[in-house]
Amino acid sequence: MSVLKIRRTLARKAIPGFFQIPPCAARLAAGNTFEAIALAWMQERKSYVEPRQHENTLVRLKNDAFPWLGKRPISEIDAPEILETLKRVDSRGARYTAHRLRGAISRVFRYAIKENFCKSDPARDLVGAIPPAQTTHFASIIEPDKVGEMLRAFDGFSGTFPVFCALRLAPMLFVRPGELRKAEWSHINLDRAEWRYAVTKTDTAHLVPLAAQAVAILRELKALTGNGLYVFPGARDRKRPMSEVTINAALRRLGYDTRTEITGHGFRAMARTILQEELEHKPEVIEHQLAHAVPDNFGSAYNRTKFIRERRTMMQEWADYLERLKTGAIAAGTRT
Repeated sequence: MSVLKIRRTLARKAIPGFFQIPPCAARLAAGNTFEAIALAWMQERKSYVEPRQHENTLVRLKNDAFPWLGKRPISEIDAPEILETLKRVDSRGARYTAHRLRGAISRVFRYAIKENFCKSDPARDLVGAIPPAQTTHFASIIEPDKVGEMLRAFDGFSGTFPVFCALRLAPMLFVRPGELRKAEWSHINLDRAEWRYAVTKTDTAHLVPLAAQAVAILRELKALTGNGLYVFPGARDRKRPMSEVTINAALRRLGYDTRTEITGHGFRAMARTILQEELEHKPEVIEHQLAHAVPDNFGSAYNRTKFIRERRTMMQEWADYLERLKTGAIAAGTRT
Protein backbone atom coordinates (compact mmCIF):
# COMPACT_ATOMS: atom_id res chain seq x y z
CA MET A 1 0.00 0.00 0.00
CA SER A 2 1.38 3.41 -0.95
CA VAL A 3 2.07 6.12 1.60
CA LEU A 4 -0.72 8.22 0.07
CA LYS A 5 -3.27 5.41 0.47
CA ILE A 6 -2.18 4.81 4.06
CA ARG A 7 -2.59 8.49 4.86
CA ARG A 8 -6.06 8.52 3.30
CA THR A 9 -7.05 5.40 5.25
CA LEU A 10 -5.83 6.85 8.53
CA ALA A 11 -7.53 10.14 7.79
CA ARG A 12 -10.86 8.42 7.13
CA LYS A 13 -10.61 6.47 10.38
CA ALA A 14 -9.41 9.40 12.44
CA ILE A 15 -11.84 11.99 11.02
CA PRO A 16 -15.33 10.68 10.31
CA GLY A 17 -16.78 12.18 7.18
CA PHE A 18 -13.31 13.18 5.95
CA PHE A 19 -14.44 13.03 2.33
CA GLN A 20 -17.92 14.42 2.95
CA ILE A 21 -18.91 17.94 1.88
CA PRO A 22 -18.58 20.32 4.84
CA PRO A 23 -21.98 21.29 6.32
CA CYS A 24 -21.71 24.92 5.19
CA ALA A 25 -20.87 23.86 1.63
CA ALA A 26 -23.73 21.37 1.66
CA ARG A 27 -26.16 24.09 2.71
CA LEU A 28 -24.81 26.39 0.00
CA ALA A 29 -25.17 23.67 -2.64
CA ALA A 30 -28.73 22.91 -1.51
CA GLY A 31 -29.59 26.60 -1.67
CA ASN A 32 -28.40 26.81 -5.27
CA THR A 33 -30.77 24.14 -6.56
CA PHE A 34 -33.58 24.97 -8.94
CA GLU A 35 -36.16 23.80 -6.41
CA ALA A 36 -34.79 25.91 -3.54
CA ILE A 37 -34.63 29.02 -5.67
CA ALA A 38 -38.07 28.37 -7.19
CA LEU A 39 -39.59 28.08 -3.71
CA ALA A 40 -37.89 31.31 -2.67
CA TRP A 41 -39.33 33.05 -5.73
CA MET A 42 -42.75 31.61 -4.95
CA GLN A 43 -42.55 32.94 -1.40
CA GLU A 44 -41.60 36.41 -2.64
CA ARG A 45 -44.46 36.64 -5.16
CA LYS A 46 -47.04 35.16 -2.79
CA SER A 47 -47.88 38.60 -1.43
CA TYR A 48 -49.06 40.00 -4.77
CA VAL A 49 -50.82 37.09 -6.51
CA GLU A 50 -54.12 35.42 -5.73
CA PRO A 51 -53.89 32.30 -3.52
CA ARG A 52 -55.32 30.14 -6.29
CA GLN A 53 -52.75 31.43 -8.77
CA HIS A 54 -49.96 30.78 -6.28
CA GLU A 55 -51.18 27.23 -5.71
CA ASN A 56 -51.56 26.48 -9.43
CA THR A 57 -48.01 27.59 -10.17
CA LEU A 58 -46.63 25.63 -7.23
CA VAL A 59 -48.45 22.46 -8.30
CA ARG A 60 -47.21 22.88 -11.86
CA LEU A 61 -43.60 23.19 -10.69
CA LYS A 62 -43.88 20.28 -8.25
CA ASN A 63 -45.46 17.94 -10.80
CA ASP A 64 -43.61 18.85 -13.99
CA ALA A 65 -40.32 20.58 -13.11
CA PHE A 66 -38.99 19.57 -9.69
CA PRO A 67 -38.77 15.80 -10.40
CA TRP A 68 -36.27 16.48 -13.22
CA LEU A 69 -34.77 19.91 -12.52
CA GLY A 70 -35.34 20.33 -8.79
CA LYS A 71 -32.05 18.99 -7.40
CA ARG A 72 -29.89 20.46 -10.15
CA PRO A 73 -27.77 23.56 -9.42
CA ILE A 74 -29.60 26.29 -11.27
CA SER A 75 -26.44 27.68 -12.85
CA GLU A 76 -25.81 24.31 -14.53
CA ILE A 77 -29.24 23.93 -16.14
CA ASP A 78 -29.24 24.68 -19.86
CA ALA A 79 -31.88 25.20 -22.54
CA PRO A 80 -31.85 21.61 -23.91
CA GLU A 81 -32.48 20.28 -20.40
CA ILE A 82 -35.44 22.60 -19.95
CA LEU A 83 -36.76 21.76 -23.42
CA GLU A 84 -36.71 18.07 -22.57
CA THR A 85 -38.83 18.83 -19.51
CA LEU A 86 -41.29 20.86 -21.60
CA LYS A 87 -41.53 18.17 -24.27
CA ARG A 88 -42.34 15.62 -21.59
CA VAL A 89 -45.38 17.70 -20.66
CA ASP A 90 -46.32 18.41 -24.27
CA SER A 91 -46.13 14.72 -25.18
CA ARG A 92 -49.04 13.91 -22.88
CA GLY A 93 -51.25 16.38 -24.71
CA ALA A 94 -50.86 19.22 -22.22
CA ARG A 95 -49.49 21.86 -24.58
CA TYR A 96 -51.08 24.76 -22.71
CA THR A 97 -49.46 23.52 -19.48
CA ALA A 98 -46.11 23.23 -21.25
CA HIS A 99 -46.28 26.90 -22.22
CA ARG A 100 -47.25 27.93 -18.71
CA LEU A 101 -44.42 25.82 -17.30
CA ARG A 102 -41.88 27.51 -19.56
CA GLY A 103 -43.06 30.88 -18.31
CA ALA A 104 -42.78 29.80 -14.67
CA ILE A 105 -39.29 28.35 -15.19
CA SER A 106 -38.22 31.54 -16.91
CA ARG A 107 -39.40 33.65 -13.98
CA VAL A 108 -37.49 31.40 -11.57
CA PHE A 109 -34.33 32.05 -13.57
CA ARG A 110 -34.97 35.81 -13.62
CA TYR A 111 -35.36 35.73 -9.86
CA ALA A 112 -32.10 33.75 -9.64
CA ILE A 113 -30.34 36.37 -11.78
CA LYS A 114 -31.57 39.08 -9.45
CA GLU A 115 -30.27 37.15 -6.44
CA ASN A 116 -26.95 36.43 -8.20
CA PHE A 117 -27.38 32.64 -8.40
CA CYS A 118 -26.93 32.56 -12.18
CA LYS A 119 -26.14 34.87 -15.07
CA SER A 120 -28.77 34.11 -17.73
CA ASP A 121 -32.25 32.72 -18.38
CA PRO A 122 -32.04 29.74 -20.78
CA ALA A 123 -35.83 29.33 -20.72
CA ARG A 124 -36.18 32.66 -22.50
CA ASP A 125 -34.50 31.15 -25.56
CA LEU A 126 -37.24 28.51 -25.71
CA VAL A 127 -40.10 30.88 -26.54
CA GLY A 128 -41.73 29.22 -29.54
CA ALA A 129 -39.89 25.92 -29.08
CA ILE A 130 -43.20 24.28 -28.24
CA PRO A 131 -45.85 24.90 -30.94
CA PRO A 132 -48.62 27.32 -29.91
CA ALA A 133 -51.60 25.85 -28.14
CA GLN A 134 -53.97 27.62 -30.52
CA THR A 135 -53.57 28.94 -34.02
CA THR A 136 -53.39 32.71 -34.34
CA HIS A 137 -55.47 33.81 -37.32
CA PHE A 138 -54.24 37.40 -37.38
CA ALA A 139 -50.62 38.50 -37.52
CA SER A 140 -49.54 39.32 -33.98
CA ILE A 141 -46.49 40.06 -31.87
CA ILE A 142 -46.41 37.93 -28.72
CA GLU A 143 -42.76 38.24 -27.62
CA PRO A 144 -42.62 40.79 -24.76
CA ASP A 145 -39.35 42.39 -25.85
CA LYS A 146 -40.72 42.92 -29.38
CA VAL A 147 -43.89 44.39 -27.92
CA GLY A 148 -41.71 46.93 -26.11
CA GLU A 149 -39.96 47.80 -29.38
CA MET A 150 -43.31 48.31 -31.09
CA LEU A 151 -44.64 50.57 -28.33
CA ARG A 152 -41.52 52.70 -28.55
CA ALA A 153 -41.96 52.88 -32.33
CA PHE A 154 -45.42 54.36 -31.81
CA ASP A 155 -43.80 57.50 -30.41
CA GLY A 156 -42.32 58.12 -33.85
CA PHE A 157 -45.75 58.24 -35.52
CA SER A 158 -46.15 61.49 -37.47
CA GLY A 159 -49.86 61.28 -38.31
CA THR A 160 -52.82 63.03 -36.70
CA PHE A 161 -53.27 63.13 -32.93
CA PRO A 162 -56.51 61.03 -32.91
CA VAL A 163 -54.81 58.24 -34.85
CA PHE A 164 -51.79 58.47 -32.55
CA CYS A 165 -54.14 58.04 -29.57
CA ALA A 166 -55.87 55.10 -31.28
CA LEU A 167 -52.48 53.43 -31.80
CA ARG A 168 -51.65 53.79 -28.11
CA LEU A 169 -55.05 52.54 -26.95
CA ALA A 170 -55.36 49.59 -29.34
CA PRO A 171 -52.90 47.28 -27.52
CA MET A 172 -53.99 48.57 -24.11
CA LEU A 173 -57.71 47.87 -24.60
CA PHE A 174 -57.42 44.98 -27.14
CA VAL A 175 -60.99 45.38 -28.37
CA ARG A 176 -61.95 44.56 -31.96
CA PRO A 177 -60.65 47.23 -34.38
CA GLY A 178 -64.16 48.10 -35.55
CA GLU A 179 -65.26 48.69 -31.97
CA LEU A 180 -62.33 50.99 -31.29
CA ARG A 181 -62.75 53.13 -34.38
CA LYS A 182 -66.51 53.47 -33.80
CA ALA A 183 -66.17 54.32 -30.11
CA GLU A 184 -68.59 57.07 -29.05
CA TRP A 185 -67.97 59.60 -26.31
CA SER A 186 -71.45 59.01 -24.88
CA HIS A 187 -70.47 55.41 -24.11
CA ILE A 188 -67.34 56.36 -22.16
CA ASN A 189 -67.43 57.43 -18.52
CA LEU A 190 -64.01 58.77 -17.62
CA ASP A 191 -64.95 59.40 -13.99
CA ARG A 192 -65.95 55.74 -13.55
CA ALA A 193 -63.09 54.63 -15.81
CA GLU A 194 -65.22 52.41 -18.01
CA TRP A 195 -66.44 52.07 -21.58
CA ARG A 196 -69.75 50.35 -22.35
CA TYR A 197 -70.86 49.40 -25.86
CA ALA A 198 -72.50 46.62 -27.86
CA VAL A 199 -70.21 43.91 -29.25
CA THR A 200 -70.37 44.04 -33.03
CA LYS A 201 -70.36 40.27 -33.59
CA THR A 202 -73.09 39.40 -31.09
CA ASP A 203 -74.84 42.72 -30.37
CA THR A 204 -74.43 42.04 -26.64
CA ALA A 205 -73.53 44.64 -24.04
CA HIS A 206 -69.85 44.76 -23.09
CA LEU A 207 -67.87 46.63 -20.44
CA VAL A 208 -64.22 47.63 -20.80
CA PRO A 209 -62.53 48.81 -17.56
CA LEU A 210 -60.18 51.66 -18.36
CA ALA A 211 -56.74 51.72 -16.78
CA ALA A 212 -55.41 55.04 -15.50
CA GLN A 213 -53.20 55.32 -18.60
CA ALA A 214 -56.19 54.87 -20.91
CA VAL A 215 -58.20 57.50 -19.03
CA ALA A 216 -55.30 59.97 -19.34
CA ILE A 217 -55.09 59.43 -23.12
CA LEU A 218 -58.85 59.83 -23.53
CA ARG A 219 -59.00 62.99 -21.42
CA GLU A 220 -56.34 64.58 -23.60
CA LEU A 221 -58.13 63.50 -26.78
CA LYS A 222 -61.51 64.73 -25.53
CA ALA A 223 -60.26 68.29 -25.68
CA LEU A 224 -59.92 67.81 -29.45
CA THR A 225 -62.80 65.52 -30.45
CA GLY A 226 -65.10 65.60 -27.40
CA ASN A 227 -67.66 67.90 -29.05
CA GLY A 228 -68.44 65.28 -31.68
CA LEU A 229 -70.06 61.85 -31.70
CA TYR A 230 -66.98 59.74 -32.27
CA VAL A 231 -63.85 59.46 -30.18
CA PHE A 232 -61.88 58.90 -33.39
CA PRO A 233 -63.66 60.88 -36.13
CA GLY A 234 -62.79 60.58 -39.80
CA ALA A 235 -60.09 62.85 -41.16
CA ARG A 236 -62.38 64.27 -43.89
CA ASP A 237 -65.81 63.86 -42.32
CA ARG A 238 -65.99 64.27 -38.54
CA LYS A 239 -69.53 62.93 -38.53
CA ARG A 240 -68.18 59.52 -39.50
CA PRO A 241 -65.69 57.32 -37.59
CA MET A 242 -62.15 56.95 -38.82
CA SER A 243 -61.62 54.50 -41.67
CA GLU A 244 -61.36 50.77 -41.03
CA VAL A 245 -57.92 50.76 -42.65
CA THR A 246 -56.50 53.57 -40.50
CA ILE A 247 -54.81 51.49 -37.79
CA ASN A 248 -53.22 49.07 -40.25
CA ALA A 249 -52.10 51.98 -42.43
CA ALA A 250 -50.48 53.59 -39.39
CA LEU A 251 -48.69 50.33 -38.57
CA ARG A 252 -47.38 50.10 -42.12
CA ARG A 253 -46.14 53.70 -41.92
CA LEU A 254 -44.14 52.65 -38.89
CA GLY A 255 -42.55 49.84 -40.90
CA TYR A 256 -44.67 46.86 -39.80
CA ASP A 257 -45.94 44.26 -42.26
CA THR A 258 -49.63 43.84 -41.44
CA ARG A 259 -49.76 40.47 -43.19
CA THR A 260 -46.93 38.79 -41.30
CA GLU A 261 -46.10 40.90 -38.21
CA ILE A 262 -48.99 42.76 -36.58
CA THR A 263 -52.49 43.96 -37.46
CA GLY A 264 -55.05 45.97 -35.54
CA HIS A 265 -56.85 42.74 -34.71
CA GLY A 266 -53.56 41.12 -33.68
CA PHE A 267 -53.47 43.16 -30.48
CA ARG A 268 -56.17 40.83 -29.15
CA ALA A 269 -54.01 37.74 -29.67
CA MET A 270 -51.03 39.62 -28.21
CA ALA A 271 -52.91 40.47 -25.02
CA ARG A 272 -54.49 37.04 -24.70
CA THR A 273 -51.15 35.25 -25.03
CA ILE A 274 -49.09 37.45 -22.73
CA LEU A 275 -51.78 37.90 -20.09
CA GLN A 276 -52.07 34.14 -19.89
CA GLU A 277 -48.49 32.96 -20.27
CA GLU A 278 -46.52 35.80 -18.72
CA LEU A 279 -48.88 37.46 -16.23
CA GLU A 280 -50.77 34.24 -15.41
CA HIS A 281 -54.29 35.62 -15.47
CA LYS A 282 -57.14 33.13 -15.57
CA PRO A 283 -58.18 32.15 -19.11
CA GLU A 284 -61.87 32.64 -18.33
CA VAL A 285 -61.25 36.21 -17.13
CA ILE A 286 -59.29 37.02 -20.28
CA GLU A 287 -61.96 35.46 -22.50
CA HIS A 288 -64.68 37.55 -20.86
CA GLN A 289 -62.66 40.71 -21.39
CA LEU A 290 -62.26 39.71 -25.04
CA ALA A 291 -66.09 39.39 -25.15
CA HIS A 292 -65.82 35.76 -26.21
CA ALA A 293 -68.65 33.36 -25.47
CA VAL A 294 -67.58 31.17 -22.54
CA PRO A 295 -70.46 28.90 -21.45
CA ASP A 296 -70.53 28.20 -17.73
CA ASN A 297 -72.26 25.53 -15.65
CA PHE A 298 -75.52 27.43 -15.89
CA GLY A 299 -75.40 27.70 -19.68
CA SER A 300 -74.91 31.46 -19.92
CA ALA A 301 -72.58 32.32 -22.77
CA TYR A 302 -71.51 35.80 -21.67
CA ASN A 303 -72.18 38.28 -18.90
CA ARG A 304 -70.73 41.76 -19.28
CA THR A 305 -70.14 42.16 -15.56
CA LYS A 306 -68.84 38.68 -14.80
CA PHE A 307 -65.34 38.70 -13.28
CA ILE A 308 -65.54 42.50 -13.38
CA ARG A 309 -63.42 42.92 -10.24
CA GLU A 310 -60.70 40.65 -11.64
CA ARG A 311 -60.99 42.33 -15.04
CA ARG A 312 -60.47 45.80 -13.58
CA THR A 313 -57.35 44.58 -11.81
CA MET A 314 -56.15 42.79 -14.93
CA MET A 315 -56.61 45.80 -17.22
CA GLN A 316 -54.63 48.07 -14.91
CA GLU A 317 -51.89 45.48 -14.52
CA TRP A 318 -51.79 45.05 -18.31
CA ALA A 319 -51.41 48.81 -18.86
CA ASP A 320 -48.66 48.99 -16.21
CA TYR A 321 -46.91 46.02 -17.81
CA LEU A 322 -47.00 47.61 -21.29
CA GLU A 323 -45.61 50.81 -19.82
CA ARG A 324 -42.68 48.95 -18.26
CA LEU A 325 -42.01 47.13 -21.53
CA LYS A 326 -41.98 50.43 -23.40
CA THR A 327 -39.58 52.13 -21.00
CA GLY A 328 -37.29 49.11 -20.98
CA ALA A 329 -37.81 48.56 -17.26
CA ILE A 330 -38.17 44.87 -18.13
CA ALA A 331 -36.72 43.07 -21.13
CA ALA A 332 -39.27 40.24 -21.06
CA GLY A 333 -42.58 39.46 -19.35
CA THR A 334 -42.63 39.71 -15.59
CA ARG A 335 -44.97 40.90 -12.90
CA THR A 336 -42.24 42.57 -10.89
